[in-house]
Amino acid sequence: MASTDPEPSPQDAVDTHCHLFLIEEDPAEVVAAARRAGVGSLVCAGIDPQTSHRSIELAQSFPEVFATAGMHPHTASELDDEGWEQIREMVAMPRVVAVGECGLDFYRMRSPRDDQERAFVLHISLSVETGLPVVVHIRDAWPAALRLLDDGSAERVVLHCFSGDASIAKECAARGWFLSFAGNLTYPKNRHLRESAAATPLDQLLVETDSPFLAPQSVRGRDNSPANVVEVIREIADVRGTTFETVRDATSANARAVFHRLG
Repeated sequence: MASTDPEPSPQDAVDTHCHLFLIEEDPAEVVAAARRAGVGSLVCAGIDPQTSHRSIELAQSFPEVFATAGMHPHTASELDDEGWEQIREMVAMPRVVAVGECGLDFYRMRSPRDDQERAFVLHISLSVETGLPVVVHIRDAWPAALRLLDDGSAERVVLHCFSGDASIAKECAARGWFLSFAGNLTYPKNRHLRESAAATPLDQLLVETDSPFLAPQSVRGRDNSPANVVEVIREIADVRGTTFETVRDATSANARAVFHRLG
């Protein structure tokens, strides 16, 4: 039976960060629902060697899906030589578009700070070496994260699920980095995120879902899905006083610029 899903278009939205391997629903159904919502590409972010391998398998199964390979700061203490060699091998694969998810999380502190910083520096170096962007998780660690990114001469940086205020957004944008906003932008208490999205240059904006986490306000309390990235686009358009199409087209073009393997 022929597919009833719409044909991909360069104007389709791009969910630059999701975790398909954590979504209970069948991946084929998730991808199909995203296509129907106008989402043409999904970046499935690995959080350790095992899930990075799984992300690549999903990317090889669905033309809309691409992968990243890296180690989340929560499990940075578990990054050994064997795991790092696996990550290095995976980033050479054509369906892998970025190094990460990596970074610093001083809020939960599930790995000691020294281990987080050690792993983060490795990922930054690999990004510089390969020319692939580094996908960065930062929570309650902005000074240390900016220092390590600057010290590592990181250029292609994607700040996943951006959590800073407008002043940090401007500081990061001045470095030429990309700021990616998720469904928590829509939560009533998160005015600072809306202000950050308004302050970010249009050509440095990205959107994501972080599925199955951070469902937008309209479906809050349920598992998130890549189809909901359109809600993030709609909110950003509202706070910037522009159209949905303007933000969708810009964030799609930005995603293809920074994740150059998206094509």
